[in-house]
Amino acid sequence: MLTGMNEDAFWQLIEDCRPTEPDPDADLLADTLTERLARSPLPLVTGFAERLSWALYRLDRKEYGHDLGADAFLYTRAAVVAAGRTAFDSVLKDPAAFTPYATDLVWAESLLYTPDRAYRRITGQEWDRNTRYSYESYSNTGGWTD
Repeated sequence: MLTGMNEDAFWQLIEDCRPTEPDPDADLLADTLTERLARSPLPLVTGFAERLSWALYRLDRKEYGHDLGADAFLYTRAAVVAAGRTAFDSVLKDPAAFTPYATDLVWAESLLYTPDRAYRRITGQEWDRNTRYSYESYSNTGGWTD
């Protein structure tokens, strides 16, 4: 069990913080999430980091990233998460749903730093984050087997 935040709360927070105007790189989403998390108890920040890492880890599979470099693949997976639970679930069910993110280079790099920025705002210190699952590209070895 990931601590501090359950899966439904994670996706609801993303949905609640998604802007109504276009946000191609998820910068507005990341800023709003950071603000919201920075006003929350620290276990919610660490729980968000765990849930984010878990979501990105689940997308770390060969059928999605075989043609992308490590950074592009990571930022594209983050864009799927930034698009919300429906988009995320669609990609998990059908790898073809990942294609527009990859071919159009839809990235959401700023989402990756959201929990770290909130942590720093709450504690005044840098966070040496160590989540249960790595979100780095190609870390889900089970997703890259033949």
